[in-house]
Amino acid sequence: MGVTIHFEGQLSSSNNFDKVIDVSKKFAELNHWEYFIFQEDNKLLERIKDEQDWNYEGSTKGIQLQPDSNSDPFILEFDENLYVQEFCKTQFADLSVHILIINFLKQIQPYFDNFTVDDEGEYWDTFDVKLLQQHVDNCNHASDEMKRENNKMNGPFRLKNGRIIDLMEDDSVPAESPAGDSASIKLS
Repeated sequence: MGVTIHFEGQLSSSNNFDKVIDVSKKFAELNHWEYFIFQEDNKLLERIKDEQDWNYEGSTKGIQLQPDSNSDPFILEFDENLYVQEFCKTQFADLSVHILIINFLKQIQPYFDNFTVDDEGEYWDTFDVKLLQQHVDNCNHASDEMKRENNKMNGPFRLKNGRIIDLMEDDSVPAESPAGDSASIKLS
């Protein structure tokens, strides 16, 4: 459940890494988004390809942007082969955040080979704001129904890593999320 933008691809050259970082910084500054650049010597990236686990362990580098306090962070974390596979949940933020992220992905697309975007709001393919709103409304309706059916169900919650969980039972807040970060705060 949720309106999430999934994306993946490989940069077409090592020079394009610096270009994508530069475009990202400028986009973040223009839109007043916080961001930071990072590099990790050894990190496990949990990935899925054709419904199979396809994890990577090794050095990574990239940039993380925070589009909105009610969205996931937007992360471009590249492995040593300059490949990225990420997602950003936007359903709890204003529609304009989703639209800005899609516009940003369109800007950086030319720097990639085999760049794919799976937009659960369908805005990537259609540029249809009404359809995007319909997807958000459907998710909110489904969430409300689940809360009505189970009075212990609540959400959304933000994890310490910045990711958002749509729903979970309040009295069973997990000590560790699948990503290894404890649940921290409930979004308002």
